[in-house]
Amino acid sequence: MLISVQALRALAAWAVVCHHFMQIFFNFQARGPVGQAFIDKGAVGVDIFFVISGLVIFLSTEGKALAPGKFLLYRLIRIVPAYWLYTLLMALIVVFAQPVLPDQTVDWPHVLLSLLFIPSQNPGGYGIYPTLNVGWTLNYEILFYLLFAWALLFRLQVRLLIVAALLFAVCQAWTGYGWISDFYRSDIVYEFLLGMALGMLYRRGWIRPGFWLPLLGIIGALLAIYHWPPAPRLLAWGLPSAVLVVSCMALERYFQGAQVLKLLGDCSYSVYLMHVLVLSAGGFVAKRYGVNPYLMFTVCAMIIGIASWLSYEWVEKRSYRWLKTWIDGETPSQPVLALSRQKY
Repeated sequence: MLISVQALRALAAWAVVCHHFMQIFFNFQARGPVGQAFIDKGAVGVDIFFVISGLVIFLSTEGKALAPGKFLLYRLIRIVPAYWLYTLLMALIVVFAQPVLPDQTVDWPHVLLSLLFIPSQNPGGYGIYPTLNVGWTLNYEILFYLLFAWALLFRLQVRLLIVAALLFAVCQAWTGYGWISDFYRSDIVYEFLLGMALGMLYRRGWIRPGFWLPLLGIIGALLAIYHWPPAPRLLAWGLPSAVLVVSCMALERYFQGAQVLKLLGDCSYSVYLMHVLVLSAGGFVAKRYGVNPYLMFTVCAMIIGIASWLSYEWVEKRSYRWLKTWIDGETPSQPVLALSRQKY
């Protein structure tokens, strides 16, 4: 995996963390221009995730005779263990430590639907969100994986078109007929296609190394995100996110050897899954004991950083290796594909 893209993945995860910090600690009431920026634009980290996901899935399956069923199994064992762990932890906190998450309600049928990636109304009454609220993005991810699996039956050159046609059919036609949830009727799903397109350009050698042009691309993308209204999301945040990704890819030579950035990218999935739990606990402590919110955020950020590394090493990597060994029928001593190529 390109270290530059890993670094961008980490930055996107922490942008979402700051966005939710403003929500949990300040109820989206800004205390300055930086806070307002995270309130209005911090959620763009999700769009960057989706573009990167399309890129990684395309590149990681290129040139491989991978059966659709095995592809789906690999994807599921990559994302499910950590997601189920933090979903169940969220439910237990709501049941046994309600003051930490006062706006949350647990309904066990809803928890089951959440674990199965089936969109449903949250019992808290604030929309279609799973038990672990940030997991709504994974419902889109699973849809993308299902459709991409079908595209594996076709040659590489037409997979982008196949996935695009399937996405349009499912998210526009099928939702219109009421066959699947209106949750999927969102233009954010097409951001996966942007990532796939970048993967095709990269493999054809059309993304060339540079410095000034990619730097201008990053500046232009950030200005577009900052100044444009967030709707339609595909144009306002999706396209600039794609520009950010391709610009970072062009700057890859400047990231070579930056193992810290690679590690931050590796841990980004766990950062994304656990951060609301840590911030909620921090917000509860700050309000109850009058702790300065920015000091508490610093403490929360350190906890998230350390805990996400532990989660990556002990939950993500170990569960993936064990389950992949079981699926492939390998002996434990046999090497498995590096997780950096199988990231969320």
